[in-house]
Amino acid sequence: MSTPLQLDPARTALVVIDLQRGIVAGNTVPHAAADVVARSARLAAEFRKHGALVVLVNVDPGPDGSLMPRPIADQPRPLTGITREWIELIPALGAQASDTRVTKHQPNAFYNTPLDNLLKARGVTTIVLTGISTNVGVEATARAAHERRYDTVFVEDAMAARDEELHRVSTTKFFPTIGRVRSTDEVMVAFPTSA
Repeated sequence: MSTPLQLDPARTALVVIDLQRGIVAGNTVPHAAADVVARSARLAAEFRKHGALVVLVNVDPGPDGSLMPRPIADQPRPLTGITREWIELIPALGAQASDTRVTKHQPNAFYNTPLDNLLKARGVTTIVLTGISTNVGVEATARAAHERRYDTVFVEDAMAARDEELHRVSTTKFFPTIGRVRSTDEVMVAFPTSA
């Protein structure tokens, strides 16, 4: 049984990974993309209410994926047909002017972006991660956060993947070794009630 989560709003940020039109449009498991978006939006509203930082991350692979790593691979990812609309954050997130936006060009939201500096400037030591896909953008960002010594909370029901087994391995085998895995409901009540 996990211990109750306690978060300090002054030192915590919600980092939402790739909830954008082109990615949300695909099928996801074990949670539908619409549910991931709705839960992430609930969390973002709660974070804002407590004055905690909300970071909305999107990925822009560039024209025909030209900005993404393209190594020789057995199963290369298709990256053609990317439009400006494809990279737009989904409106249902309810983005606010107070939110910080970060655009990345590969799965890891820390790589070659200002994310680390933005978090450090705000005194953030804990990040709460949501998004799609669990095993790609979320996991790549989680590994980088771990290397940078952030405490990380993974909101299992506010993330999803294209393959259920890949989601399960990340959330049950890997994420518990570098952070805490919790539900949306557990995170929603993690800030002090006096805040």
